[in-house]
Amino acid sequence: MADQRIEPILAKSAASGASAIPAPIVVVAVPKLGRPKGLGHLLEREHILAGVLLAPTLVILTLFIAYPFVLGIWLAVSDKVVGRPGNFVGLHNFWVNLNDSIFLRAFQNTFVYTFIATILKLMLGMAAALLLNQHFRFKRIVRASMLLPWIVPTVLSTLAWQWMFDATFSVFNWMLMNAGIISRRILWLGDGTMAMGCLILVNVWRGMPFFAITLLAGLQTVNPDLHEAAEIDGANAWQRFWRVTLPLIKPIMLVVVLFSMIATFADFQLIYVLTRGGPYSSTHVFGTYAYEIAMRAAKLGQGASISLFLFPFLLMVIVFQLWYIRRGD
Repeated sequence: MADQRIEPILAKSAASGASAIPAPIVVVAVPKLGRPKGLGHLLEREHILAGVLLAPTLVILTLFIAYPFVLGIWLAVSDKVVGRPGNFVGLHNFWVNLNDSIFLRAFQNTFVYTFIATILKLMLGMAAALLLNQHFRFKRIVRASMLLPWIVPTVLSTLAWQWMFDATFSVFNWMLMNAGIISRRILWLGDGTMAMGCLILVNVWRGMPFFAITLLAGLQTVNPDLHEAAEIDGANAWQRFWRVTLPLIKPIMLVVVLFSMIATFADFQLIYVLTRGGPYSSTHVFGTYAYEIAMRAAKLGQGASISLFLFPFLLMVIVFQLWYIRRGD
């Protein structure tokens, strides 16, 4: 029937010389899709999807960070020892620590070790970054090799340094004696002050490459046109660094210093392998002394209180640096 109706119209149009009419529009009915049910319907909600995606991270943070931290707080305010449940004693463990001469020495060593090592790593890392930022042959190989001290396992590299500081087989003693500078061997790790200097030296050797590579990444974000403009204005190299480069990389530098301070405050492997807190407990820091008290003396509560003693200070350092960075923005 439809073909019979359309044919007269086409014939009439052809006879009158008019152009062919367009093809009729066919409307196809698309079945309406229903909303997904079950889990798919729930995942359409943004807050539920966000919770599902964040769940693995929250589980990991809870198991490996939150739970040990809460357990450490409980142990610090208890008299827990190995083999016996602990009872709540409040701040008694902290009071015992404050009356312990070795703890006070460890407190002093921790701050001296951290601040001197961090300052030296920052200065040497900045100098290395400025040198690596120059154009020279094989610069990619040199930049990659800078990370070797940092990526080598701490225990292995520290054992090598222990041999170099050994009283009998020390390579430093051999070089100094052959150069005629000393006449007898130096006990590098036999004196408290000298042993602390050796610890700082090894920490700087290990941590400086991290500063250098991170600061190098910051230096490469500085626009060279700014240096050219400052040079045209008569600024010398030091002025260009102090007035142009340093303000631009300051946020990166502060973050690196923050991470380094936290890691150095909590340093354990390097010190324990090299000196074990000796000689005569003169190089103990919080990490090694807490290990000695908690694991060797079996006083878990007092050991936990030593570990937590720096938490308020570190929290203040983090809050201050983050506030300072945000204030600069």
